[in-house]
Amino acid sequence: MSGTIPGPDGRPRCRWCAAAPEFFVYHDHEWGFPVVDDIRLFEKLCLESFQSGLSWRTILAKRENFRTAFAGFDFRKMALFGEADVVRLLADTGIVRHRGKIEAVINNARRACELVEAEGSLAAFVWRFEPDKDNAEPQSRSTSPASEKLSKELRKRGWKFVGPTTVYAFMQAMGLVNDHMEGCVMRTEVEQTRMELCCPS
Repeated sequence: MSGTIPGPDGRPRCRWCAAAPEFFVYHDHEWGFPVVDDIRLFEKLCLESFQSGLSWRTILAKRENFRTAFAGFDFRKMALFGEADVVRLLADTGIVRHRGKIEAVINNARRACELVEAEGSLAAFVWRFEPDKDNAEPQSRSTSPASEKLSKELRKRGWKFVGPTTVYAFMQAMGLVNDHMEGCVMRTEVEQTRMELCCPS
């Protein structure tokens, strides 16, 4: 079976786009493109934590609600959340109401503040885990040696709900690896963007 399907314009896209119409836009404009903005990186780690046990379509449909509920995923603001905020979030029908995950991302906001203080930025830290070379077939696995290392380091620093599978999904989405299928029209575009980010003219 081919790893691609025709997109709305007839050109090939990664097969997972067929799961929902809105996935084509997410795939073409976000997934796999390199991100160095700390807020966006933190947001994605949070959303991947919430996705655990659920579908990405569920989380994507609620993303704007999550952003409103969690102060735009500004981890400095989230670090100030207390029990009253947990109660507020548990009553918010627009998000995933799971106490453990809510408390985890608030904890992670505090840990993110500590990490930025120590490392300069969240981006500087996570991009250290970009693999030098990866010969695995795109979308052939749910973890990688790099995701295992990043997960281990985050947990060592007190982060929660950041297992290797969650972290690998984060790395795929944020462009630390280019996991677009061979033949997907976005694979080359993503790789070009990665090169420009690493080696600007």
